Amino acid sequence: MIPQPVIAFKRLRPQRDGDIPLPRYMTPQAAGMDICAAMDEPLTLAPGRIALVPTGFAMALPAGYEAQVRPRSGLAIRHGVTVVNAPGTIDSDYRGEVQVGLINLGMEPYTIQRGERIAQMVIQQVCQARVEIVEVLDETERNSDGFGSTGK
Repeated sequence: MIPQPVIAFKRLRPQRDGDIPLPRYMTPQAAGMDICAAMDEPLTLAPGRIALVPTGFAMALPAGYEAQVRPRSGLAIRHGVTVVNAPGTIDSDYRGEVQVGLINLGMEPYTIQRGERIAQMVIQQVCQARVEIVEVLDETERNSDGFGSTGK
């Protein structure tokens, strides 16, 4: 059975943003919850412009989990609007407002409307690695061969 963590959501401005849906899965088997914009006025992103878009909520993730903020495919493909630091990571100890950094990579300005679904959030289990300093790394077939070393 796959663990199902409980995530606590808090509306930060309930009187003002009560109309903005909290993150939710749009279909029964969706991997990501859609996140909506909670700005007071429409926001136009000119080509190449970056903006931090508020969502009106904060959350508490259980220890051992992160939330990855990813682009919505339709917004990215149709308009070139994507998450600038995709995937953005929200750590389990963060309690501030979730905001989404968007960039317009398209050729035309795009206007984000209040309540529009702007990104998706995927919850993932994580672990913290134990760091060990060594003098020599083990050899592999690939070793230090990098970009393009395995062919097209």
